[in-house]
Amino acid sequence: MPFYESTFIARQDISANQVDSLAEGFTTVISDNGGSVERQEYWGLRTLAYRIKKNRKGHYVLFYIDAPAEAVAEMERNMRLSEDVLRFLTVRVDELDRESSVIMQARASREGSRRSGGKGRGDTASPKDEENREATDLDEAKSSAAADDVEPSVDNGPTELQANGDQASEPVPEADAVENNKENDK
Repeated sequence: MPFYESTFIARQDISANQVDSLAEGFTTVISDNGGSVERQEYWGLRTLAYRIKKNRKGHYVLFYIDAPAEAVAEMERNMRLSEDVLRFLTVRVDELDRESSVIMQARASREGSRRSGGKGRGDTASPKDEENREATDLDEAKSSAAADDVEPSVDNGPTELQANGDQASEPVPEADAVENNKENDK
């Protein structure tokens, strides 16, 4: 049977659980027509490049499918009929990738660098995990914003050595260097 990669974007106003049930429905259509979904990845709520049907964001889901063309055609027909699906794209491939998609690899490396013990490469995050991660990111952003409210230190200008024209370990800003050159020219 031929292999396919299919991605669809669901409306932003539906919950992650509804996206998951929508994906399960498409998986059922594929399996009822003699195919199988080898792997499914939920990429989360992402910003769209341009507005689609008055939506600025969408839930992205990727399927790796091993199915006959009739099964994929039926799944696409159901996607067209669903009001929750904004866009979809199905591409026939020679073989299915055994690794995670680039999006999931980037997410795994970001999570690994933020905190230890994050999801490893190849693991897919469920919609519930995504909601928890977004809530944690929001809390971290609030705490860093509170830390940014601290007043910055004040720079008192060039040191005495710099003002006299002697060499110092710190570079002299351009405006001070011009003033120093004028004084030296006198």
